[in-house]
Amino acid sequence: MLIGLHTALTPDLLRHLRAMGHGDEIVIADANFPGESCARRIERLAGVTATGALKAILSIMPLDTFVPAPARTMEVVGDPDAVPPIVAEFQDIINTCASDPCTVTGVERHAFYEEARKAYCIVQTAETRFYGNIILSKGVVPPG
Repeated sequence: MLIGLHTALTPDLLRHLRAMGHGDEIVIADANFPGESCARRIERLAGVTATGALKAILSIMPLDTFVPAPARTMEVVGDPDAVPPIVAEFQDIINTCASDPCTVTGVERHAFYEEARKAYCIVQTAETRFYGNIILSKGVVPPG
């Protein structure tokens, strides 16, 4: 245990977050997400929800302020304008926990999978709610 670190941040996840550079992306995925087939690197957070993982990651990682959509979720199939409860919760967490809050943007399902395949790491959670997936672009930590 360390002082000030969220308990969901495992040693391996911390290593990945530290190794990521500006603009690299990380996916927080639900339990149904095809993590193994999409991931270049994968970390599993057994017993942690996607919203818990988002809170933990945003406690130490800034979002990118140089891209138009640093937080992207998977759109509901057949209803791209729908906002599932978990996506609304993602937005609330970003509004309260992110160093630079942004609006969550939706991405069509298959396009989301393609973006996930390019991500630095996928964090597979125990989340069982549908559409509990979000891609985050890492920002910079200012000097000082």
